[in-house]
Amino acid sequence: MDTQHLVQILSRFNINTEEVTFKPITAGYINDTFLVLKSETPAYILQRVNHNVFKNVAQLLQNIDQALLKLQASDYSTIKLLKADNGASFCKHEDSYWRLMTFINDSTTHNTTTNPKIAFEAGRIIGRFHNLLQFESPEAFVETIPNFNNLPFRATEYSDAISTASEDRKKQAENEIEFVTQSLSKFIAFYKTKLPLRVCHNDTKLNNILFSKTNDALCLIDLDTIMAGYFHYDFGDAVRTIVNTANEDEKDLSKITFSQPLFEAFIEGLNSNTSFLTHEEIELLPIAAALMPFIHGLRALTDFLNGNIYYKVAYENQNLDRCISLFHFTKLVLKQEEYMSTIINSKLKKLN
Repeated sequence: MDTQHLVQILSRFNINTEEVTFKPITAGYINDTFLVLKSETPAYILQRVNHNVFKNVAQLLQNIDQALLKLQASDYSTIKLLKADNGASFCKHEDSYWRLMTFINDSTTHNTTTNPKIAFEAGRIIGRFHNLLQFESPEAFVETIPNFNNLPFRATEYSDAISTASEDRKKQAENEIEFVTQSLSKFIAFYKTKLPLRVCHNDTKLNNILFSKTNDALCLIDLDTIMAGYFHYDFGDAVRTIVNTANEDEKDLSKITFSQPLFEAFIEGLNSNTSFLTHEEIELLPIAAALMPFIHGLRALTDFLNGNIYYKVAYENQNLDRCISLFHFTKLVLKQEEYMSTIINSKLKKLN
């Protein structure tokens, strides 16, 4: 996307485009994101919404607008969606959909961490997010990606991919395919439990949390997947990117870790904002910590088998590398179930 087109889009939001520059943000897998600078100072986030993934952009933005009305507190920073010249929180330019958000000054993100304060603050802000939305009806939020964290559905997608994948790709992924065969029934059992639906972020990886320069958590970002879900989705996604100090497509498996100090700091952060959790929800948190990396690994494996048609990839086997890394972390988490239960019960159960 060249600068001239970006300026045209920005002007649709009634922004003075003099002395404006753009800096691509490449962390995301789905949308195209640009930092907008005015006189070299960060001012806005301009984002093209991937309407091949999010089929109804209007409903997606409606979800976000609805959530932002409640996500307001002295300890939770508020991002604002600017109105376009059509009066909506997005505009259509040529064949693409765009939105513009305010930039929170002196904010930053982290892909991974070794800092217990960041882990603590991540837990605190995720708990605060849920605390602020706890009385909202999940049914009032449109399902922006149907079956997003629904493992039985993802398992069907995987099965379809296996049936059509080339023999070469199946050979490359034979160890991962075997792990799915061995593990799927254990994780499918989670979906046979009766848990309350909640309004969830559904994509709480660490780099979807904004931090201050002093590592205080400010708010959650990338709100496209706000919709009904289980608290466990947000818990598990956070754990997979906080207690593992390696990136999710790390090829050196020896660098993939389950850091107990970071896990304990994360749970301590959650502690102040999760009194609404039921006994049953708390009991199932340990398996959720393994469920979410397994789902993400399965989705990456499915995409690899399908020829990389969903996620952006920098090289041909990146989805396979993501899968190998995520499954390796899943195995590490499964070995920590008893430990996690002990920590969770000692720090969260007392609130019920």
